[in-house]
Formats: sequence, C-alpha cells, structure tokens
Amino acid sequence: MMGGHHAATGAAAWIAITTNFQLPTGRLAEQFSWLPDTIPLGFGLLQQSPIAGVAGAMVCAGAALLPDADHRRATIAHSLPPVSNAICAGIGEVSGGHRNGTHSLLGIAAFTVMAWILGLWTMQNSHFGLIYPGAGLLAVLLVSFALKALKFIPDTMARLPWIIAVPAGVFVAVFSPDEQHWLVLAVAVGCAIHILGDMLTVGGCNLIWPIRIRSPKLLRRVPLLKDVWKPGGRVAFPILGRAGSWREWLLCVPVSIYAIAGLVVPMVLVAHNQVQPLTKLLGF
Repeated sequence: MMGGHHAATGAAAWIAITTNFQLPTGRLAEQFSWLPDTIPLGFGLLQQSPIAGVAGAMVCAGAALLPDADHRRATIAHSLPPVSNAICAGIGEVSGGHRNGTHSLLGIAAFTVMAWILGLWTMQNSHFGLIYPGAGLLAVLLVSFALKALKFIPDTMARLPWIIAVPAGVFVAVFSPDEQHWLVLAVAVGCAIHILGDMLTVGGCNLIWPIRIRSPKLLRRVPLLKDVWKPGGRVAFPILGRAGSWREWLLCVPVSIYAIAGLVVPMVLVAHNQVQPLTKLLGF
C-alpha cells in the first residue's frame, strides 16, 4: 500500500475507534422517517474533544507509517533529516530489512512499548492541565512521516519539515486526549492498520517473524494458495493487488474522505455552536 494511503487509513482508524461525535441529520430526519436524529461517526471508546481527536489522528496517521521505517532509503527516512535517516537506518538493522520485523506482531509490540514508555512522561500545567511531552516528542517524528508520505513537503525544502513538525508536536503534547494510555492505543492501531493494508497487497507480511514457515512446494503450484502463502513465509490476501492499484484507490479515497469528515465536521459544528450565542449577544 502507498504511504499516503497508510497515513489516511491510520487517521480513519483513529476516528472510527475513538470519536464519540454524533452527526446531526437535521431536516433530513424530518423528511425521511427511517433516518435517525444523529449518526455516530465512530465507536466512541475515548472521551475526547474534537481538537483532541485531531491530535490523536495526527499521531495515528504517523504511526501507520512506522513499520516502513525499516530501511534508510525509504521515503519517510528523508522526512526529518538527519534524525529520520539515522532512526530508519537503525530500525532497519535491528528488524532485518524491509517488511520483516517491523511488519510483524513483534514489531507492533516493540513500537507499542516505546509509546507506553514515552506516554509515562506527563506534566501538569496550570493553564492546559495534563500535557504529554513524550507524546509531543514522538509526534514530531510521526507528523513528519505523514507529511512526507502525503507529499505535502517537496524534497527541495529540507528545513520545512522541522518548521511544521515541531509546532505539531507541541500541539499534540498540549491537546492530547485525556485518557492516560491514548498514545499506546494510537501507535498500536496505526502499526496494525499498516500491516493489515500491506497484507491486502501481493507482497504480504510474516506476522510471526523471526520465525519463518515456508509454504510447501505442493501448494506453490495451486493457483490461489500460492498467492496467499509465499515461499518465504509471508502471508497475503491480495484483494488490492499491487501497491497503487486502482483497487487500492477505490478503497482509500472514501476512507480518506471519512477521515477528513471525521476531523473537520465536529470542529466546524463545535465552532458554530460557540459562535452562535456570541452573535446573538452582539445582536447580529
């Protein structure tokens, strides 16, 4: 799966799991009796404000690119030079190269433990309440990953990622969801959704790395099974075909629209509800 689509599916997954926002149907419900008064945008597993949902989605979108930080020539390796280059080179050495350790259950566990450790670093602020410096520090890297994958920053502008990612990290540290372990959830979900996306393409992943169970030679001749269980031990369910295929775009375009709607609509409606009483007070 393409990097931008990984980021979009990560943000969408965070919205689907955590947001408790109910989209009002308004006049549509009056015209169609079968339509409910509100439509939930997610399962609402966390108590968070719309702005905290943005912070969480930013981290989850970046975490959905973490498994690809397994070789120094990856696109995201050049997202925050020279820090990102060094981090990706180190992860690649430890994980055994591309689509090995970081694309496994062990990789999800390792990234989640890292998030748990960083999430323990909290501070109490008299104005903003509980803030998460560790999450903000990690968000600097993750946001730069997402910006690079989404092609928001040209390769010729090497300093711009720092200018954008550092304020984004401060934003995440200050406006994080109030749940203590939100960072663990965001990173775990982001990594898992990345691996799921790659398993839907022809390359597949080996979830039990470093254990490698090769497919029997007999199965390598069976038309469908040979594409599911690879000779090297990877497993794929290639519904999307190759990365960047029209099927991948067919899936990820509506997912991206959902992610944008899940972030923008709640903030717009909250801002509207706050502005409305003010305009009445001023007599407009």
